[in-house]
Amino acid sequence: MANLKEVKERINSVVSTQQITKAMKMVAAAKLRRAQDKITQMRPYSQKLTTILNNVSAASEGQADIVFAEKREVKHVLVVAVTSDKGLCGAFNTNVLKAASHAIANDFAGLNVTVLPLGKKAYEFFKKREQNVIADYYQVFSDVSFDNVKFAAEFAMNAFVDGTFDKVVLVYNQFKNVATQEVMTEQFLPMASEELENGAKKSETDYILEPSRAYIIEELVPTSLKIQFYKAILESNASEHGARMTAMDKATENAGELLKELRLMYNRTRQAAITNEILEIVAGANALGGK
Repeated sequence: MANLKEVKERINSVVSTQQITKAMKMVAAAKLRRAQDKITQMRPYSQKLTTILNNVSAASEGQADIVFAEKREVKHVLVVAVTSDKGLCGAFNTNVLKAASHAIANDFAGLNVTVLPLGKKAYEFFKKREQNVIADYYQVFSDVSFDNVKFAAEFAMNAFVDGTFDKVVLVYNQFKNVATQEVMTEQFLPMASEELENGAKKSETDYILEPSRAYIIEELVPTSLKIQFYKAILESNASEHGARMTAMDKATENAGELLKELRLMYNRTRQAAITNEILEIVAGANALGGK
């Protein structure tokens, strides 16, 4: 049985850990509220912009003029893996890294795959595995703003247009609620023509376009893609804080359970030590009395 000093040191250590997890939970909750507000405000805008783009594009003479919808033989793939910069958020990062690794090993087997990590955890993971990595944008979460995120989106878009990559895929966590995040593997480029066609069939909106339909499409498509990219970042950011809040809440509960066991052990150890001392005193007194 452990002595009193060891048990007391463990109790103090668990108490300190519990205080840290409580503080981290509160910080994550505050950040989650802001991140959740951003993504809930972004979703309607993103959906409406996509709908307008679908309607305008499908009503045009053809989609051949949209360079971002060009389909070609896939030889080079860019996988955009979105994780966090820090850990202590449960399986948040692990799920994305597993999904990205699975896609590379199975869906894109035999192809030339490059990873664009967004988040320090993704960068370290793929760098350690000697995967082709573009390390220019992994610190994007130091400033989660559209002006900062658009540089990574523009890189992926330009690389697709100039033929460096034939396909661009996003792998990220979609925010459902505080306790639930769903890993998404979405095709970013080329744009899904099926969605454009479906949008056109359901739309009866007649747009008056100035200066021209071609000009509007040329301006609207890049903006829509950047918004879609930024939305994925916001989804991941909200998911991260939700996962960390849940993980720290569970850690705090576990620390509380461990404290109960340790305090019970401390009391039992202390009682045993007192009992032993009393027995020693009694045995010593009996020995002296026997003389």
